[in-house]
Amino acid sequence: MGLIENPKTYTGRDLETIFFRPIMKGENAPELGIRMLYNMPVPTTIQLWSPQDGVLREYSKGWDGGESAYRKQKTIELKKVKAEVGFSASDYFNQVYELITGRADVNLDDLTGTELEQAETEMFRAAIAESLRVMVWLGDTDDAAYNLFDGFIKKAYKYGSNIVNMSDTEITADNVMELFNTMWTYADVRLKSLKSEGHLAFYVTSDVYEAYERYLDQFGTDGAYTDIVSGRRELMFHGIKIVDIRVSHLLPTDTYPHQSICILTDSRNLAMAVNTSDYPGSEVRMWYNPDEMENRQRATFMAGCEILDDDLLVVAKLM
Repeated sequence: MGLIENPKTYTGRDLETIFFRPIMKGENAPELGIRMLYNMPVPTTIQLWSPQDGVLREYSKGWDGGESAYRKQKTIELKKVKAEVGFSASDYFNQVYELITGRADVNLDDLTGTELEQAETEMFRAAIAESLRVMVWLGDTDDAAYNLFDGFIKKAYKYGSNIVNMSDTEITADNVMELFNTMWTYADVRLKSLKSEGHLAFYVTSDVYEAYERYLDQFGTDGAYTDIVSGRRELMFHGIKIVDIRVSHLLPTDTYPHQSICILTDSRNLAMAVNTSDYPGSEVRMWYNPDEMENRQRATFMAGCEILDDDLLVVAKLM
C-alpha cells in the first residue's frame, strides 16, 4: 500500500484551505442555491436588510432622519458534528487510485505522496459536502437518520405562515403551473418586491421539477424541441429559478411522510453555517488501522442552518 497508509491530520489553516473553504466558497458552492457562511464568529448571527421607503425629506436645517433600512436578524445555532468513513484496505486503495488514474496529468509510473493525498482529500471532501447538503434540507432532531440539527424543510413547515394546501393533489404536468401560480399569489408583498434582485427560487423535489419539465415539453416550438433534445441547464418560472433539492431518493422519512416538497423564498433567506475555527478539536484525520485492516477518515467541526425571515417564505403542503 505504500504511502496510502501514512496518517494525515489537518488542523487550523490547513483544515480551512484544503477541506472546508472549497466546499463553502468553491466553484460548486452556488449549486446549493443558498446562503453559506464559513467561520463566522460564534454565535453566528445573520442579517437581511431591505431599504426603507420615504427617506426623502424637504430640505431644511437640522436632522430629520430615522431608521434607514429594515433589518431582520437571527442567530444560527451551531452543533458539534463529526463525519466518519471506514473502508477496507482494498476498497480504499481502488477508490483512491481510480481518482488518480482518471486525471490526464498524472504520471502513473511516478506517483508521489502528494498525488495520493489529493485523491484521498477529494474523496473525503465530496462525502462531507454531500452529507451537509442532505442534512441542511432533511435535518430533524426527532428523526432517527438525520438528527444532528433541524434543516430547512422542518423549519419551513414550522415557521411558515403562508401555506398552500394541495395535500390531496399529485403534482403533474397538468397542474404544476397551478401550484407555482398559487404560491406566488400567497407570497408576501415584500417577497414579491425582491423578484427584481434575482434571488427568488422555488426549492422543489425531483417529481415537481420533472413535472414542470414535462409541462414545458408540451409546447410545439423550436425552442421546446431543442430543450427536449439537449436538455435544460436551468428551469425558470417567470424569472424565478426552479431548484431541485435532490432529496427525493431519501423520502419519505419518519418526519416527512410526503414525497413532494415545494418552498418559495429568497435564496439569501436560507443560511447554512460551518465553523472550524471556534471549536476546540476541529480537525480532519485520515489513517490506516492495521488491526481492522481498514482505512479511516474523520472530520470534526460545527454546523447548522436557519431560515431568517418567516414572512419571506411560502410553503406548499403536497402529497
